Amino acid sequence: MSPIAVGGPEIFIGTPEKYVALMRPEIDPTQPGVLAAAEEAGVSPEEFAGSGDIWALMFEADGDGGGFELPGARDTEADAFAEQLQQALAAGEAFTAEAGNFLRLDARPSGGSWEVTARVTPPEGHDDDTVRTLELGALPAAELAADLEAFRGSLA
Repeated sequence: MSPIAVGGPEIFIGTPEKYVALMRPEIDPTQPGVLAAAEEAGVSPEEFAGSGDIWALMFEADGDGGGFELPGARDTEADAFAEQLQQALAAGEAFTAEAGNFLRLDARPSGGSWEVTARVTPPEGHDDDTVRTLELGALPAAELAADLEAFRGSLA
């Protein structure tokens, strides 16, 4: 089966081994992989691809990962979170930024990087209600700033 490409706005904070990612996945229903998977599942390609308007939070740390959907979350809220992060990074002092009640980032400057800790709280009623604290480590300040700018641009 062909791989299925997933697009849409996302902000990835961390490293490939330890991260949090706030995203709104979009799948093109005309992709060969989607067509094949939809046929196998007995649904239309559009139904298989989904609406592309549901935000999700994904996370990974030391082999413990997962994620959950954020029904009702809107682009404006994701943009406000990114703007809050941009302003905090520009101030250059330790900060806490929150995205709803599901993600809190605590960060402090460390040379040209930021030491970031994420607290992930699944929504009420989620199968796994474990609150996780993820030490994301030292993240380069310039990369964080560029990623936030790109994310906000993808929402426009």
